[in-house]
Amino acid sequence: MRLPNLTSLATRIRHAALAFDAWVNASLYDGGRSTGEAYGRFQERMSALSVRGWKRVVLDLTSEGVTIGTGGAILMLALAQPAFNLTSDNWLKQQDLAVTFLDRYGTEVGRRGIKHDDSLKLDDFPDIMIKALVSTEDRRFYEHWGIDPIGTLRAVVSNSRGGGNTQGGSSITQQLAKNLFLTNERSLERKVNEAFLALWLESHLTKNEILKLYLDRAYMGGGTFGAVAAADYYFGKPLRDISLAEAAMLAGLFKAPTKYAPHVNLPAARARAVDVLHNMVEAGFVTEGQIQTALRNPATPVTRTRDITADYYLDWAFGEIKGMADAGKLRNDRVLTVKTPLDIGIQKKADEVVEGVLRKFGDQYDVDEAAMVILDPDGALRAMVGGADYGESQFNRATDALRQPGSSFKPYVYAAALASGQFRPDTTVVDSPVCIGNWCPQNYGRSFSGRQPMWLAVAKSINTIPIKVSIALGKAMGISHEARAAKAGRAKIIETAHAMGITTPLTDSVSLPIGSAEVNVIDQAAAYAVFANGGKRAKPYAAMEVKNSAGEVIYRHDDEKPEQVLSTQVVADMNFMLNKVVEEGTGKRAQLEGIKVAGKSGTTNAYRDAWFVAYTGNYVGAVWYGNDDHTSTNKMTGGSLPAMTWHDVMETAHQGIELKPMPGLKDGNRPAVQASSAAGAPVNAAASAAGKISRRSFEVIGSLNGLFRTVEPATAANAPKPGPKPAASVVKPAASNAPTGTVAEGSRSVGGRIGIP
Repeated sequence: MRLPNLTSLATRIRHAALAFDAWVNASLYDGGRSTGEAYGRFQERMSALSVRGWKRVVLDLTSEGVTIGTGGAILMLALAQPAFNLTSDNWLKQQDLAVTFLDRYGTEVGRRGIKHDDSLKLDDFPDIMIKALVSTEDRRFYEHWGIDPIGTLRAVVSNSRGGGNTQGGSSITQQLAKNLFLTNERSLERKVNEAFLALWLESHLTKNEILKLYLDRAYMGGGTFGAVAAADYYFGKPLRDISLAEAAMLAGLFKAPTKYAPHVNLPAARARAVDVLHNMVEAGFVTEGQIQTALRNPATPVTRTRDITADYYLDWAFGEIKGMADAGKLRNDRVLTVKTPLDIGIQKKADEVVEGVLRKFGDQYDVDEAAMVILDPDGALRAMVGGADYGESQFNRATDALRQPGSSFKPYVYAAALASGQFRPDTTVVDSPVCIGNWCPQNYGRSFSGRQPMWLAVAKSINTIPIKVSIALGKAMGISHEARAAKAGRAKIIETAHAMGITTPLTDSVSLPIGSAEVNVIDQAAAYAVFANGGKRAKPYAAMEVKNSAGEVIYRHDDEKPEQVLSTQVVADMNFMLNKVVEEGTGKRAQLEGIKVAGKSGTTNAYRDAWFVAYTGNYVGAVWYGNDDHTSTNKMTGGSLPAMTWHDVMETAHQGIELKPMPGLKDGNRPAVQASSAAGAPVNAAASAAGKISRRSFEVIGSLNGLFRTVEPATAANAPKPGPKPAASVVKPAASNAPTGTVAEGSRSVGGRIGIP
């Protein structure tokens, strides 16, 4: 009975399947036929719309143009986002602070903000000043929309003809965008952002508002910002009273304030003023006859010396004050007086030494730029050099440039090692080949020196030991796999570096322990200050005290409490080892007579960056030399120009002050006496005879002197010493381009030299 039922069921299923298959086939056939008929009807209708001949060409070009234009618009929108992110709803009020800066002795050293910028309305500007500016900087200013293709093309053609009279292609709006939102960094990204911001400014401001902002915010040399301040500084008169010749000289300053500053190079300033006068004639603003008097009687500035100005310092300090204001630390006060730790004497010496070193040795070493930061051990900013020439470039290489530190990063590795309890300065380490995966670092001399105490490995700046330390730190966490142990060890090193004061993100690569991750100069100084002050975090600061317009103190830095980030034992051990670097290793050029110095040099791959970061019980200093475009120098190491610069500045800085001991470091056989002067005579002999003068007494005397003193011009006596011939470095360079570990795993600097003394 069951078999017939099964047969009947199978038959019904088979019939149903055949029926479904037939339905599917019929549906596909009908659908295909319907689609074909619809397509045929579509072709018939489209054929009625088809065009041929020249109409077809126009249609095709239009279609392609729409496609390309849509793609271009999407691309432009993507490129514009970084620029527009720099703006905000209150962008025009970002500089409404009026800040007067005083040095550590209470002497005014500069101002930033609106107080010295917009004291004159545009209607009160002399007509000749505006005409001189527009005719020289942007003749089509009132006609273009922020970017002037015609003016750019004219500049390109004029410059291609040569003759030494080059023209810039940026409009006034583009220059204002750079002044307000960007830096002077020479990069494609900056130019793209500048172009978009110029368009943005044109859509938010009138032409006269843009012109007024440019006249108020442009750097004019001599530490002055804006035409109003420049007229007073160079000619000792209000802007509204200047003559045609003086207006032409001022207009010539906007793009090259240092090159054409009349108190620096009067013949060049007058030649530039002649060009401006002829530009005014070409633009139709004046006639040939009207400029004859100005040509026969060129402008003569008031007598001024080349004062040392702390412009990089004040720019950074102003940024810090704006940050404090935004954080609510300064209440709602907008007119402020800030007492800074700035020491004009040290700042002057730092500027002179950097300028002198670049002038004497720049060509020899193929190096154009430098940066230097000097701190007290607690983070007080004593001096800052942000570049070779503030007038040429206001980009601050001490705070804004990221460069690989090379071997100057290794102290963070050894600090982490000592903090782990596994190592001491006398722990035996072995300099031998080591690899992580297929990456094997090499030492500077491409050789290995075997067993030695760790302090000697630090002094000799051996590369393999920091790598082995990173592995050991990871294995102490119970990780047996070597590559994973190294990664865990590097995480501990990064944690230590950040705790000590490195604020930039550190890219984790196998070469990180020998200096592949990028840092900036001020962070390096702050992190080394931890060794100088006994283990406390030393955040750099430029505001000791802030007062409002009523003279009420609204902020004191003394209220800030530092955090202990390293134990006193780790600090003592690190100071012992880093002192050996200076006394017996790669930093010998930094030795100061009678003063204990500890520090570390660093040089990166292909000699792109050279560092020297060191400290005493009194000061911490970080020095960097290199080129903005990351090109190689001529085999310059951290132990050459950077160490020499550090020595020459610090030798002056330590004169006439009470010397402080380095935490945990005994004087040993070297007597703890005051530094000698450049001539070798004892400094402040009277004070020495009666006992050392205290720091407080010295600063009180300095504050009294500050009431009467003026900044003296540089003399031969205080000019920087060249020291030993820089070409002979402490460690003999390899004959070839000696790459130590190659930057790997995502480091942003291509092939940056790392881990070299």
